[in-house]
Amino acid sequence: MHLSVGNIALLLVAGILAGAINAVAGGGTFLTFPALIFTGIPSVPANQTSTIAVFPGQIAGFWAYRKILAAQRRLIIALGGMSLIGGTLGAVLLLFTPTPAFDRLVPWLLLFATIIFAFGNQLRQRLGLRLVRPATNEVGTGALAKAAVLQFAIAIYGGFYGAGAGILELAVLDMLGLDNIHLANAFKMILTTAFNTLAVFIFIVAGKIFWAAGLVTAAATIVGGYGGALVAQRLPPAWVRFFVIGIGVLMTIYFFLRK
Repeated sequence: MHLSVGNIALLLVAGILAGAINAVAGGGTFLTFPALIFTGIPSVPANQTSTIAVFPGQIAGFWAYRKILAAQRRLIIALGGMSLIGGTLGAVLLLFTPTPAFDRLVPWLLLFATIIFAFGNQLRQRLGLRLVRPATNEVGTGALAKAAVLQFAIAIYGGFYGAGAGILELAVLDMLGLDNIHLANAFKMILTTAFNTLAVFIFIVAGKIFWAAGLVTAAATIVGGYGGALVAQRLPPAWVRFFVIGIGVLMTIYFFLRK
């Protein structure tokens, strides 16, 4: 596939913004997936290419947070393991989803992800979902098991589609009582990286990746992911959230009209 200068510029901008947004709040796929479609790639290969493109940026963001995660081995093993399994299942489901069926699903997936991103915090607070032990400020075994089940469901969604998965991760982590936003972001980065790890391998083996577009976007997400993680403590999260919500709304409207 030949990429025009305009397409390359679009993918670079989308990749840098996506990497930064994933490092700070989640939702970068709202940018990379539509950008790849706008270059002329069909929806299912665009989704697979987008997963591979954002993966290096997720690793870069996780690496920037690595010191914060050093003392969280128990949670990482439990939730990370469920991420690997769920992400693999979601990736396999995508491989067996025909492109026309996926095209019909895309606007609904975007709508779901946008709503969760916009109202997830209010919903979580209204339901009173919090799994941490108030007395000891520790996560019990039962609470961790519940979180692992939720993580498995999120990972399936992430492996299949991915847009908005970062905010779902933050919701689960908040239920665990991780009030430190920097620790929660660090966990989010390793969990999204985990559910994409085997998905990336599966998509590569399937052989439907548009490598030229994917590599351009991937290079940009590395810059955005590492830089976004480093400046996350200085950037007002509300700004990023409003930007991602706006992109989600616009993309949802576009793909509903595109049907």
